[in-house]
Amino acid sequence: MLGFFKRKPVNYFSEKEKQLIVQAIQKAEQRTSGEVRIYVEGHCRFVDPVLRAKEIFLGLKMYDTAARNGVLVYVAMKDRQLAIYGDEGIHAKVGNEFWLAEVSKMLQQFNKHNYAAGIAQIILEIGEALVANFPFDRKEDKNELSDDIIFGK
Repeated sequence: MLGFFKRKPVNYFSEKEKQLIVQAIQKAEQRTSGEVRIYVEGHCRFVDPVLRAKEIFLGLKMYDTAARNGVLVYVAMKDRQLAIYGDEGIHAKVGNEFWLAEVSKMLQQFNKHNYAAGIAQIILEIGEALVANFPFDRKEDKNELSDDIIFGK
């Protein structure tokens, strides 16, 4: 009887769309020491999605990369909120205007209901910024964080 109260997980993307996003992460990270992660949930617990993205970033210990170049793309699907949060290493290189421009581009795709494609596009663009500032070093670089999409509540 307790199963009656369990919340069924929401599936925001098809398997093909999930694969598109994960492949974009893998492609973005091929030529950089930077790390990109995606966190998707239904509702944003805060008024400002950047604060929620920061909370998740810290909770996932994404600051624990050698060059402090992790980037979190945060999306609250039902609340239609999103944010990009970059660690201090990458943020110092690209600045706040870059993140705002990327969020704007993602919103344009979301307004067309191109959620997975919008996320994948932004991941690739973030990847290019990471490549420009943190190129891959075969001797020292490794994949420090999982490439899987993280789904919250």
